Amino acid sequence: MSVPYETAAYEPPESPESPEEHLERLLGRALNSFELPDDTIRRLDCALAHDSSLHSAHHSAGLHRETYRHTWLLADGSALTLWELVHNTAPGAGPQAEVYVDEEELRAATARLPLPADTPDFELPVMVQLAPVLQPGHMYVPDHSADHARRLLRRAENADRPGVDIAELLETAFAHQITQAFGRPCRAGRAGLGFSLYEHAFLLPGGEEVSLWEVEHTATPDGRHMCEVYPTEDGARDAMERRAARTSRTS
Repeated sequence: MSVPYETAAYEPPESPESPEEHLERLLGRALNSFELPDDTIRRLDCALAHDSSLHSAHHSAGLHRETYRHTWLLADGSALTLWELVHNTAPGAGPQAEVYVDEEELRAATARLPLPADTPDFELPVMVQLAPVLQPGHMYVPDHSADHARRLLRRAENADRPGVDIAELLETAFAHQITQAFGRPCRAGRAGLGFSLYEHAFLLPGGEEVSLWEVEHTATPDGRHMCEVYPTEDGARDAMERRAARTSRTS
């Protein structure tokens, strides 16, 4: 029978941990942490954020086994996952923790545990709400990202640009990436106007991502260059359509 995790081997911290603190705590309780490849530890030294979730749990005849998935977001935009196995090997024994770099090693370690033969392998507890694994979509560059956000918002000329709440949130940004956005066609192209759309993605402490969408164009009465900034891609593309249509009517 699978039940939610209830032992003392893994306790969420009272306050948010940094990626470094979370890794140190995990390695400190794992009996086999010395077996982890040096390259894995070096990659985790540049972690920007982390996420943990219960992957499976099984309690039977006084024995228990839980597996956890720990994922870190790295500075290059990639993700690295470690798998933690927590178990007791005899009734009344204290919990022990082990850590592995992939699921195959985790499965092999689980198979060696002295649990009943009918123990279900990797059965997810019904009552557990798994947190999503980080799937980073950007290659962030640690830089003067808060200054970049301030400059971007300062040069935006549209009245409906992001407000003070977004500006204050981006004061904590410590990495960002700028990419040109393509996709949904805009009538701006058919009107012969110069429109470009850029996503400015910012990474905040704790792994939160915030994007601003910049429209650069020359659809102005005198043909000068203009910058507009919107909080969503749809809002930016709709603004491009409206401006292109308005300029076509007056040309």
